[in-house]
Amino acid sequence: MLLREGLGRLLADEGIEVSAAVDGPDELLVAFGHHRPDLCIVDVRMPPSYTDEGVRAAAELRRRWPGSPVLVLSQYVEERYASELLTDDAGGLGYLLKDRVADIGEFVDAVRRVAAGGTALDPEVVAQLLVRRHRRPIDDLTPREREVLGLMAEGRSNPGIARRLVVSDGAVEKHVSNIFAKLGLPPATDDHRRVLAVLAYLDGG
Repeated sequence: MLLREGLGRLLADEGIEVSAAVDGPDELLVAFGHHRPDLCIVDVRMPPSYTDEGVRAAAELRRRWPGSPVLVLSQYVEERYASELLTDDAGGLGYLLKDRVADIGEFVDAVRRVAAGGTALDPEVVAQLLVRRHRRPIDDLTPREREVLGLMAEGRSNPGIARRLVVSDGAVEKHVSNIFAKLGLPPATDDHRRVLAVLAYLDGG
C-alpha cells in the first residue's frame, strides 16, 4: 500500500495522471478495461498469496488487450516470471526492480518509454537472464538426479537404480520424474522420454 501510494504521488508530481490504484489482480483487470490507460504498473506479488498474482494478471492483461503497455515491479529478480513475460515481443513492456524507483529520473524515463511502446529492462534482470540463457537444461539437475540419469544411461531400470543407490523404488521414480520435468520432456506417445533423457545426458544437455 505504501509503495502504491508513493508511486501515485511521484507520478502526479511528474505530471502523469493516475487513472486508478488497486490492490488485487481482479481489480487490476477491471480497472484496466474501464480506463484503458497508456500504461499499467504492476507489482509481481499481489494479494491474496503475494506470490505471482501480479505477473499472472499482467500476462492475462496482455492476452486480453494485446500490446497494452505494462511495467512490472519486483523486489527481486524473478527469472521465471521475467522470461515468461518477456517472451511477448509486442513491445510496451518493462521489468524493473523496486530499488530503481529511488532514482526518480530513471524511473519516470522508464515509465514514459514503456508507455510509448518501448521496453525498460532492469540491468540486473538482463544479466541474470543472459546467464540463464547460456545454461543447459541438464545444469539444473541436482547431483543425485545426475547420478540417477547416469545409471539410466547405463541401461538400468528403476528397481536396478534403486538397488545400486540403496534407496526405495519410489525415491527413484520421483528423481526420474524430476529429470523429465527439468529436461522439458512431457509425456508423449510418440517419444520415449527415457531415451531422450539419456541422449540429453550423453550430449551434455
